[in-house]
Amino acid sequence: MTKEQTLAEINEKWKKDCKCELKKTAKQAVFGNGNPNAEIVFIGEAPGKSEDEQGIPFVGAAGKFLNEMLGEIKMSRRASIDGARHDFAKSDIYITNIVKYRPPNNRDPEPKEKEDCREWLIEELNCINPKLVIFLGRHSMNDFFSTEKISEIHGKLLVKKFTHIKCKHFFPLYHPAAALYNGGMRETLMQDFKKIPKVLEKIKQEKK
Repeated sequence: MTKEQTLAEINEKWKKDCKCELKKTAKQAVFGNGNPNAEIVFIGEAPGKSEDEQGIPFVGAAGKFLNEMLGEIKMSRRASIDGARHDFAKSDIYITNIVKYRPPNNRDPEPKEKEDCREWLIEELNCINPKLVIFLGRHSMNDFFSTEKISEIHGKLLVKKFTHIKCKHFFPLYHPAAALYNGGMRETLMQDFKKIPKVLEKIKQEKK
């Protein structure tokens, strides 16, 4: 079975079994999107209005900003941009959220909602087994590093072995939505983003 097929099974299983209360108010589950064989997985917070309508993560304003930054480091998520979910080979990355359903009025996801979606995310990550996980914002980072502050460790490579997750390299960034209208944070995020190719190369060298 290919990773694409395994991911499809994971998504269908958890779409049915996930106990998250957000199911009641969201239009649909928003599955991860991109290349199942990607070396990099981006993890955001939760779907917004555009994502809830289209069923694809990061397709609103924050997603467009993310696409611009990916272009700056010669990467692309074309499979997400054109909505062709089957065309995984064209995407350089995989992107998902810690919560698979849109919270009402785009509020922050609550601890119970994150907990209810956690096993779904873990199975997704372990299927892809990327070399690098990139957190987009404090919510996704704190789901793995509960005591850290993103203002202190953004743009720094974190290495930690978890018992339930295969990957061990993590890279926290500010969320594109938070940086959209904050000039200083936007510049910081763009500078941090440009570090990604070197960080990935460093990880590859360590594994040789």
